[in-house]
Amino acid sequence: MTSSPKDLVAAVPRSGTPERASASPPAAPARDDARAAAQPETGRAPARRASARRLLAVAATALAVALLFLAYLRVSRTYPENSDESNDLLMAWDMLHGNVLLHGWYLSDVSFITTELPQYALLVWLFGLHTDTAHIAAAMTYTLVVIFSVLLARGAKGRVPRREGRVRMLLTAGLMFAPQLGVAVFVLLLSLGHIGTAVPLLLTWLVIDRCPPRPWVPVLVGLLLTWVLIADPLVLLVAVVPLVAVCATRVARDLARRQDDRARAVLRARWYELSLAVAAVAAQGLASLSGHLLQAYLHPVPYQLAPVHTWPKHAWVTAKGLLALFGAKPEGPPAAMAFALLHLAGVALVAWAVLRVARRFLSWPDMISQILLVAMVLNVVAYVPSTLANATDLNAREFAVVLPFGAVLAGRTLAVSLLDGRRRRSPALLAGAAGALLAGYAASLGWAAAQPSVPAMNARLVTFLSAHHLTSGIGGYWESSVVTVGSDGAVTIRAVLPGTLQPDLWEAKGSWYDPGSNRANFLVTSSTPGFFNYWQPNRAALAALGRPVRTYHVGPYTVYVYDKNLLAELPHH
Repeated sequence: MTSSPKDLVAAVPRSGTPERASASPPAAPARDDARAAAQPETGRAPARRASARRLLAVAATALAVALLFLAYLRVSRTYPENSDESNDLLMAWDMLHGNVLLHGWYLSDVSFITTELPQYALLVWLFGLHTDTAHIAAAMTYTLVVIFSVLLARGAKGRVPRREGRVRMLLTAGLMFAPQLGVAVFVLLLSLGHIGTAVPLLLTWLVIDRCPPRPWVPVLVGLLLTWVLIADPLVLLVAVVPLVAVCATRVARDLARRQDDRARAVLRARWYELSLAVAAVAAQGLASLSGHLLQAYLHPVPYQLAPVHTWPKHAWVTAKGLLALFGAKPEGPPAAMAFALLHLAGVALVAWAVLRVARRFLSWPDMISQILLVAMVLNVVAYVPSTLANATDLNAREFAVVLPFGAVLAGRTLAVSLLDGRRRRSPALLAGAAGALLAGYAASLGWAAAQPSVPAMNARLVTFLSAHHLTSGIGGYWESSVVTVGSDGAVTIRAVLPGTLQPDLWEAKGSWYDPGSNRANFLVTSSTPGFFNYWQPNRAALAALGRPVRTYHVGPYTVYVYDKNLLAELPHH
């Protein structure tokens, strides 16, 4: 008797954990149709109650999402906006006014043109071109990340029991619930970066997880990956390669278990995984072709390995960034320290999930968990030896997807173990510990949201320039567009390089520096220490501008006012 291709792989389930994969699905309760027909009125009452419960659940969920958004908006406002977010707002404004492909713009190494920039454009249309619009976008993005992560952790309702699904969702939401003040707010709730990339990626994994294996699913996955690849090339590392690697592993695993004469049957049976891998590779090619349609210039930042002797330091910086992502970096006042120590429990849970899946990776039935694990490992392993890690833990935004991916991995992997542990041990003790942990996380979010808001960077400079009717000037990158947006366009500062005073064309529009249509009559410098503050021009370049007619000293700022158009004096590339 011959076996069908489906029979050849029947022993390898597509989802679940080893415990659930070996268990048979629960039998459906039999209906008593005769009783239902005999008592129609009695049957309608439970239906009405069930409908009311569903409506109540939907209302409660909507309220919870709204409260989360408001809390994250409050937390985002505890970190000052800088020129990165301001330049993105200006790009969104230009897109909103017809320049959809950003003609004439010089971007960073990431375009965001299909992800956050359309979101920014929508919010600028709704709320205007203001610094607070960036905080609204950040809160919206992180709320979406939490929602999609919880849905992905839940799994398909037909394959995951209701009780287990609730534990998955609760565990995942808890791990992401309360971003830590400081670095984590910058990475997760303000900086336009790879946390926004997590939204379409989580949506892509949801399609794979929830949709039946039909021919149209790989096509949709390929389109989704193309969409996000155009915006962020990091997707190659955290989505395309993991998806291809996991699909190839699952096919190779089945091939290794079968004889050579049945290899073709295995390949037919695993058409779905093969199709997903092909779709991921095709998405990379389509994104490369689509990128040529972009009418802006991207600044490619090549991947560079740092000297080997710096890698231990890089590993330490990366570890601090990972702790900050999970809210467990010990720093700040006593309350912040206490909440950070509490969040170490979340780090331990994610580490447990990672080790558990890694130990049984080849036989692990859940494809999504495999993809998430490979993505997390690749992201961190590629980051540590690179020159990107030779900075502060603020660069943790380069591996920000580790937080939602790790939270989902923990939810999908550990829920069964936690439920089994509750049955074997004292249920009251475990429930009390879980309740205390969640209460502590909720208190952490409430404490962070209660902190005072801070103004955008250089707000004092905005006030001074506006009061002295200085409306157009040049300065350092961090003193430029944040002043432009922070003053609602009343004052414009264009960024120049400190060494030569050439235009700083990083997230800038070339026409800003055209002396025929624009004017700048002051130069502003800053002596405040720190990467986001200090900017002093080269003395020779400053002297080449000539003697200013007035000089103001305002705290750390020095403002040189001239009686000519400085844009005409700037050297150009």
